[in-house]
Amino acid sequence: MNAHPSKLTTPDLRDECLDGAQCLFDAELHDGPDPVEHPDARAAREDVAKDICATCPVQVACLEYAIRTRPVGGVWAGLTAEEIAQLAARRAVREQLADVYQGVA
Repeated sequence: MNAHPSKLTTPDLRDECLDGAQCLFDAELHDGPDPVEHPDARAAREDVAKDICATCPVQVACLEYAIRTRPVGGVWAGLTAEEIAQLAARRAVREQLADVYQGVA
């Protein structure tokens, strides 16, 4: 990747995420089985998925993509959808504050 993930368009970022992603080998591990799984089984599966994400060569691009698209489920870049939603909300607040401070300067 020549550009920082934050500089890529969302479609380009999606393509970047797919090139070499470790989750492609076992998508159910990251997305979960259908229809419902026991909470203990889900926690164990997510822990394994997070470990795999930790070694993924496209983790940074995946995180940027997940923050932009805000998935409703699964493990992305080592974070659950709920954790990504929280991170995205914090980022939005930081960006709003940065805009305010830039307007003052």
